[in-house]
Amino acid sequence: MGDGAGGECCGTQYSCDTATNTLSWINAILDFIAPFNSLINVHVVNFFTDRLWENVDKEWMDCLRTEPVQNLLLIPSGVVQDHWPASLKQFILKLRALALCQEQADVNTALPGLHITSLNTVLAQGMNLKKKHEVEILSAVVSTVANNVKAHAVIDVGAGQGYLAQVLAFQYQHPVIAIDACSHHGSVTDARAERIKKHYASQMLKSGSGMRSLNVPKTITCHVFSIDTLKTLVEASLSGDEALQSIARGNKNNDQGKLCWSGDANRKPSTVLAGLHACGDLSVTMLKTFLECQDVKAVVSLGCCYNLLSEGSTKDGESQFGFPMSHAVRSACLSLGKSARDLACQSAERWRSLDMHAGIHNFELHAFRAAFQMVLCKYYPDFTTSTPSIGRKGKALRQRHQRRSAESHLHLKGSTGHLREDFPSVVSTESETDEILAPPVEVQAGFGGTKSGDKFLLFENFCNSGLSHLGIRLSNDINLKGIWKEAEPFLDLIGPFWSLRASLGPLLETLILLDRLLFLQEQDSAVEAYLLPIFDPMISPRNVAVIAKKTDKDLRSSCY
Repeated sequence: MGDGAGGECCGTQYSCDTATNTLSWINAILDFIAPFNSLINVHVVNFFTDRLWENVDKEWMDCLRTEPVQNLLLIPSGVVQDHWPASLKQFILKLRALALCQEQADVNTALPGLHITSLNTVLAQGMNLKKKHEVEILSAVVSTVANNVKAHAVIDVGAGQGYLAQVLAFQYQHPVIAIDACSHHGSVTDARAERIKKHYASQMLKSGSGMRSLNVPKTITCHVFSIDTLKTLVEASLSGDEALQSIARGNKNNDQGKLCWSGDANRKPSTVLAGLHACGDLSVTMLKTFLECQDVKAVVSLGCCYNLLSEGSTKDGESQFGFPMSHAVRSACLSLGKSARDLACQSAERWRSLDMHAGIHNFELHAFRAAFQMVLCKYYPDFTTSTPSIGRKGKALRQRHQRRSAESHLHLKGSTGHLREDFPSVVSTESETDEILAPPVEVQAGFGGTKSGDKFLLFENFCNSGLSHLGIRLSNDINLKGIWKEAEPFLDLIGPFWSLRASLGPLLETLILLDRLLFLQEQDSAVEAYLLPIFDPMISPRNVAVIAKKTDKDLRSSCY
């Protein structure tokens, strides 16, 4: 890696303090991944049809095809073995050195004055382990940032069922507006907030401390299609329920998502935008609104679903795309492509947590799916040209193991770093873009150490399930045995290929995050911005927050 590239550029392993250093880091990543485009921009379902193993150094594949599964699963985390070829070890170690460190930061040190408070049973009701971990930490971070910039309100963008909004309102006593596109989520948020309000009112009566005014989140159902939409919501944030309801009515009648509000233009509320895994371009919209709207003093955003980002390049002027955001990267006309954005959603920590049997199951599922693609290409080519959505049900097998691993991890550590035993027994996982079709339950039960003949039976059942999903009945004319015989000699290559490809995922996510950081840093001294991994990546893989605040009150013209 070049001088100045990587996390050490600013004396921290998480971020860079200047646009120059951030761009140097980005360029180092681009130089590194350039020779591996044929590994990044491919669909693993085409492993056999396109002989994808031939895209990888033969020496690497010959070495890894005999490697224990658990060693393959450690590759995305940067773990190498002494007996591997020097070039392979250099590849893995260098890409990990270039990737953003996603080990959970000491947020108390990074944000002076921050204090994480455990959620009481009333606020935590309905949350799984993952959500509780996220909300407990993020609410404290957002509250600290809001207090630092003396914000009057917090706008929770993509609020879902309002968990973050309610903790910010009831526990940290901030005025909060919860925005979500789903009206059902708004109803759930309101009903839940009323129950929490009754609890707090009852507690105040019992304690004899007297009744104080309780902040209850205001909810609005709105599709945030554009920066203009979010800017209008910011304008109305402290203008009362009538203004918010007017916005809601306008949104329902406007297909373009452009809203109008006739409120007091002289009233300038100070707000913070917060987003817990705001999907795709929504995280981008938050960052752009932060810059364009003077009344937004800070933003705390954790993105997700990079596969849903819009993409395009514009050398001059502003870009309306989700990637790239920064002027420097746009000028380079960089395009990742959907496969690369899918790959950025991978989690090295989740792969590392899989045991041998779960790893074998996962690789066999990929092999079956890739062999099934051979069936489609040979007998049903129309389906392959239209790229049908076949399903990712094989993910359920991995989720069961991840639940057990995360539960064990949290019981030992606790969401705030202390021993905790009061967690419920469920943890969810984030959506990942694995092109896997699951066989029926009876097929899944047969995985692990299966013999060649048994694997063919599993593949046959897999094909029956896949064709049925597509509305096709298995024909006697289909020679499944012939296809399986053609794929079988290369089965032991799919694990090494997948592991090497997955190892590039954290680096691609780093590129997307650094582009967002650079976009903010290009404002020179007007914005203070940094990246900070605030969650445990084993529990919440998309754990890096983009945190930014204004340092120049005249950065842009105010909302209008």
